[in-house]
Amino acid sequence: MAIIKPFKGVRPPMELAEKVAARPYDVLNSAEARVEAEGNPYTLLHITKAEIDLEPGIDEHTEPVYQKSVDNYKMFKDKNWLVQDEKEKYYIYAQTMDGRTQYGLVAAASTQDYLDGVIKKHELTRPEKEEDRMINVRRNNANIEPVFFTYPANDKIDAIVNDIIRDEEPVYDFTADEGFGHHFWVIEDDATIAEITRIFKEEIPATYVADGHHRTAAAARVGLEKKENNPNHTGEEEYNYFLAVHFPDDQLQIIDYNRVVKDLNGMTPSELMEKLNESFVVEEMGTEIYKPEELHQFSMYLEGKWYKMTAKEGTYDDNDPIGVLDVTILSNLVLDKLLDIKDLRTSKRIDFVGGIRGLGELSKRVDSGEMAAAFALYPVSMQQLIDIADTGNIMPPKTTWFEPKLRSGLVIHELD
Repeated sequence: MAIIKPFKGVRPPMELAEKVAARPYDVLNSAEARVEAEGNPYTLLHITKAEIDLEPGIDEHTEPVYQKSVDNYKMFKDKNWLVQDEKEKYYIYAQTMDGRTQYGLVAAASTQDYLDGVIKKHELTRPEKEEDRMINVRRNNANIEPVFFTYPANDKIDAIVNDIIRDEEPVYDFTADEGFGHHFWVIEDDATIAEITRIFKEEIPATYVADGHHRTAAAARVGLEKKENNPNHTGEEEYNYFLAVHFPDDQLQIIDYNRVVKDLNGMTPSELMEKLNESFVVEEMGTEIYKPEELHQFSMYLEGKWYKMTAKEGTYDDNDPIGVLDVTILSNLVLDKLLDIKDLRTSKRIDFVGGIRGLGELSKRVDSGEMAAAFALYPVSMQQLIDIADTGNIMPPKTTWFEPKLRSGLVIHELD
């Protein structure tokens, strides 16, 4: 069963919350972060992308950048731009996009749960990216940014959250530049806090990393390091936990994650079409954008036209949690078999476009001549993600895209 605990959050005063809150470190490059932070000394980007306060072009993975992050975090606290709560609390963080709101419980998740597989993952992590996040956690002695978790929806947790958002005003409530709403409540009542902890411990069998695998792995490894370096370790120390926002699985929606390819592996468009017909029923849909409508259906943009591609029976395995995925079908039958793109992680001949950018981004990149063809996929379901994590499998690269992204800076978890 899942172990969570309340914590003494470090967070901005109400009047600064919107200015402090920032997009996650990994959705902005250094140049974009500089632009986004311009004129705003309060943005958390000064901590999460501290290279913006140093000379342009500096390697973000170097000691001066890590030290600047530490200095800026201390400065934010010294100036009371970030202030620690006096008692341990849970928090509710809600996000609104396109009229739909999802409500997450902000809690400290257990490092031991991650090591024991109670916190389940569906992606591989890269050691160099883990190490970068570990340095950030070590040096600041804090989880500056949260990770995005999901859990099997529970009526009792839903009822507690619903009562709070009905009866209390959010302490933070703003709409960010991209148009998404961000709302934040503090859970103060001791009995409610104890009941939430109990429900997770007794009724939630597992939690799942939805987004933020590298931050999760880094936080767990730092916790393990601190345990091994503490001869008086008891298991109650704050470093045994890390910052996560837990959303019920029935409130989340995964967005499509699409592919664009630079060339057709020496084939002409007509030759590619001929090959595609071996594994797909291919139908021309014209010049208007066509979006896949169901599982095992794809759309392709090629030479100014959209096509519907439906995988033929027998070309996939619905009983295999990996084989049933459309990213697997496209990789096996098109990218690998026809285009000779073997490794999606390293190939320079393919790029990935999150569905939040719209399918118009696909046709734009092909029409510009940058890419030769584009493929749009039907989104993975939450149940598919959970099935893969439960069976210990790993999703292919660039399978899931969650939106909205969590804003960083609404609350921070310190390891002392």
